[in-house]
Amino acid sequence: MPGPKTRPMAFRYYDFCLVGMVAVLLCSNLIGPAKVCALTLPVVGLVSFGAGNLFFPISYIFGDILTEVYGYARARRAIWAGFAALLFASLMAWAVLHMPAADTAYNQSLQPALDVVFGTTGRIVLASILAYWVGDFVNSYVLARMKLWSGGRWLWTRTIGSTVLGQGVDSLIFYPLAFYGLWASDTLLLVMLFNFVFKVGVEVLLTPVTYGVVGWLKHAEGLDTYDTHTRFTPFSLRDEGERRQNPTA
Repeated sequence: MPGPKTRPMAFRYYDFCLVGMVAVLLCSNLIGPAKVCALTLPVVGLVSFGAGNLFFPISYIFGDILTEVYGYARARRAIWAGFAALLFASLMAWAVLHMPAADTAYNQSLQPALDVVFGTTGRIVLASILAYWVGDFVNSYVLARMKLWSGGRWLWTRTIGSTVLGQGVDSLIFYPLAFYGLWASDTLLLVMLFNFVFKVGVEVLLTPVTYGVVGWLKHAEGLDTYDTHTRFTPFSLRDEGERRQNPTA
């Protein structure tokens, strides 16, 4: 006869991490892209970048924290939650923009502004959602595997290493799909390279913060998950965490 079922573990802060990741993801994709920033940096000179790039890397940091503390399976659930939220937000934006505006001076003046801010082309929306989905899964998978290889040591190597690969895949998918044929090839490559370096740089600068949050969460939750028996498929919402806790935790 099968043994008694193990009750799922209850966590105090997992939901907050998930919501934080989704919130950053939505804001950086809906608010940030509407504005292009221009800064003059020492040595480099004038650089331009989408405002969303200031905050989008934070979603990767949330992904690192979720994978490191709660494991790949629970990070996978957060990634799918972000995917669903992005998809719904995109559909909602499309519906709102295409609804006829009331025949008032306010609404007639508001509609063009909404079109500019939220009227992203379908090509860019699809590229953004696909790049996020693939990039986040690469990030989580690489971090979980590196944790096993390193025996849980050298956290900075896997947070930065997974971000390099995850953001690299994200950039390689998003920019060609969204802008190939619209931008000159050299411009496309320069923008892709700059934004990749910028996002990885944010991860590196915030590494001390990541260390602090990870250490605090592991202590608060009494948890340090190793993905020793995880099925590393993205196509699942199963929570396998109860079978993967660090036996020394």
